Amino acid sequence: MPGLLKSPPSLALRLTISIGAGITALLLCFGWLVERSITAHFVEQDIHELNAAKTSIQATLQQFDGTTATNALKAHFDSTLSGHHNAEFMVADSNGQVLYATQGADLETALGQLHPADEINDNTVSSWQHEGKTFRGALVQLALGTGQQVEPFAVVLAIDIDFHLHFLNSFHRYLWWLTAVACLIAIAATWLAVHQGHAPIRSISQQINRINSEQLHLRLDSTGVPAELAPMATAFNEMIDRLEDGFRRLSNFSGDIAHELRTPITNLTTQTQVALSRARTAQEYREILYSNLEEYERMAKMIGDMLFLAKADNGLIEPERTAVPLVAELRELADFFEAWCEERQVAMLVCGDETLTAAVDRAMLRRALSNLLSNAIRYTPKGGTVQASVQNNGDAVSIRVANPGPTIPAEHLAHLFERFYRPDASRHRNGEGAGLGLAIVKSIVQAHGGQVTASSNNEMTCFEVLLKHTRLP
Repeated sequence: MPGLLKSPPSLALRLTISIGAGITALLLCFGWLVERSITAHFVEQDIHELNAAKTSIQATLQQFDGTTATNALKAHFDSTLSGHHNAEFMVADSNGQVLYATQGADLETALGQLHPADEINDNTVSSWQHEGKTFRGALVQLALGTGQQVEPFAVVLAIDIDFHLHFLNSFHRYLWWLTAVACLIAIAATWLAVHQGHAPIRSISQQINRINSEQLHLRLDSTGVPAELAPMATAFNEMIDRLEDGFRRLSNFSGDIAHELRTPITNLTTQTQVALSRARTAQEYREILYSNLEEYERMAKMIGDMLFLAKADNGLIEPERTAVPLVAELRELADFFEAWCEERQVAMLVCGDETLTAAVDRAMLRRALSNLLSNAIRYTPKGGTVQASVQNNGDAVSIRVANPGPTIPAEHLAHLFERFYRPDASRHRNGEGAGLGLAIVKSIVQAHGGQVTASSNNEMTCFEVLLKHTRLP
């Protein structure tokens, strides 16, 4: 159907065609070389036979002194042919008179057409046909005698090569039929080898087809996988690990969002229904609206936090860096949280090198530090002290926020910066925020090229932020 894109040929077909074409070309070249070699062998054999006849004729002519009778000369030449049954020749003197000639090769015509030569080799032999037969021969000049008695002779030698040609034609047909069959067998064997070689790929494909959103726990079996496919199988398994983790986090995230939004919406719905159940005074309606406003503000903050994290996930946060004195910033935040600390009977201590600064976005850093400090105040028992310090840590600046309290198990530390994660499920909500604070801290710190870690031991929990010594442009 026009307009539809044709699917590309399979890898097996491509390999079969390319390898088959290479093998076919190789076999054709081999067949051509074999045929050329055999043809050259027959030419060499014919030249050898012609040279042997030439030697015999030359020996006979050396015995010819001009007084030898014609019949005697013919008898000499007849005896010369006795050892060369397949050779024919003609001898002419310097006047062009034919002294002797065999029948069947039309040697007189060849005498006028062939170029004379001193030797018989590949360059001087020629082929011609006469009365349905094919001959190969040459014209040679023989100079016999010594001194003033040198007499030239023209000798045309020929040999019937029909037997050779019949053999070569038969061999040619057999060779090319054999080459064609060998090519077909080679292509079939190539396809079978490629098909078998792709068996691990088909096995991997079948395993991949079994993996879906409900079976992300499945992994490719890397045992027995060829070395070329092992990195691919490993990379695929690692990708599925990331997908499974992301899918799990997304599922948990969706459930947490639904839960976090359901509670304030339920509160708003309940309060509105109660308010509408009977007539109330303006003051009562005002109190209900203030209560609803608190729920709206809580939902607005959570939605704002989620939008911030979404931007961070897509790399859309660009800090506007300025030089911020870190100890002074912590002291300002401590003053801001002073009333809350007094309410919870918690003290806050800020210390560190007053000269240490960092090139950061002031508003974003304040937000991150506020989350860490509020988190520390929330979980510090009465009478405890939250410690915030700034130290020089090699090529980085370290900001530490530590608070006393129950030790957080090691298996929870790696998940503290995940969204909506709480080590203690019983603390879900209960006025403790939506569980996005530490996730926002991590996003802000990473946007500045730093890192944040958590540790907990001896009933002391510490969060440490490392920021690089970034110079302002």
